[in-house]
Amino acid sequence: MQTLLSIVVPVYNEARNLRPFYAELVAHTHSNTYTFEFIFIDDGSKDASAAVLCDLADADPRVRIIQLARNFGKEAAVSAGLHAVQGKAAIVMDSDMQMPPSLIGEFISKWEAGAEVVVGVFSARSMSPLRATGAKVFYRIMRAIAHTKITPHATDFRLLDRQVIDVFNDLPERNRITRGLIDWLGFDRAYVYFEQAPRLHGKPTYDFRSLVRLAINSFTSYSLVPLKLAGYLGVAILMLSIPAGAFMCIERFLLHDPFHWGISGTAFLAMMLLFLVGVVLACLGLMSLYIAHIHSEVIDRPLYIARRTIKVGRSVEEAQI
Repeated sequence: MQTLLSIVVPVYNEARNLRPFYAELVAHTHSNTYTFEFIFIDDGSKDASAAVLCDLADADPRVRIIQLARNFGKEAAVSAGLHAVQGKAAIVMDSDMQMPPSLIGEFISKWEAGAEVVVGVFSARSMSPLRATGAKVFYRIMRAIAHTKITPHATDFRLLDRQVIDVFNDLPERNRITRGLIDWLGFDRAYVYFEQAPRLHGKPTYDFRSLVRLAINSFTSYSLVPLKLAGYLGVAILMLSIPAGAFMCIERFLLHDPFHWGISGTAFLAMMLLFLVGVVLACLGLMSLYIAHIHSEVIDRPLYIARRTIKVGRSVEEAQI
């Protein structure tokens, strides 16, 4: 019996791309080993995407459609697709042809070799200088502050093993970034590097505002450093203001201004205000530690993830088979 694999495709206003994408999908999923199901998630499209998908489903029983009530966003659409998959593995990809279906075989080969997550990574992509600079800054910041390893220029073009899908579907958080959650899960992974192909029709639905929102959600979801910045700043101000204030008092009142600086009352007032600002920010930092614990509890991610359980009493050699 052939193994079932799933292709998950979020769709938003892609009516002109769907038929050529589907044709490429069919052309690159012929296999004597696997059968495929194609799950398209219509994320509240305003064009004729739903009608095109219905035509494809009428002609091909492998096509399944999930039509969302409105535009919930790509992350929600991908999650809806992964909740619906029935295959032993699922490949998530876009329908704009920037993620070539011709690479599906390479993803499957790496999965067959033992990888539980196969990640598509752009080796080269066409971007404006502003966007390229922004991406470079984003990944540098994320590598510095995130508690999850982030692969630069990794995409949502990914293959997930059935076990990874099941664990992902158990994650309860609502404000999610799919690729970040998959990276957080761990598991054995492999990478497929490819050049970003030109978009077939239309314009990207991820505008600058969406990208900024995605970056902010990444910072706040996968690192607690932004929450603690006020505390760090407060401690730095206190470390500066306390010795500076003490020196000013000693120089002015104990040593009677030997350097002839003529430190005025305004300077003392400014230093006192700086000290009080440091105290306030340090207190905010202390509060942020408690908020960080609340944040960790509220997102309710599992405490740990077990790949498998080895029966007690079996030898190491048997366990590794």
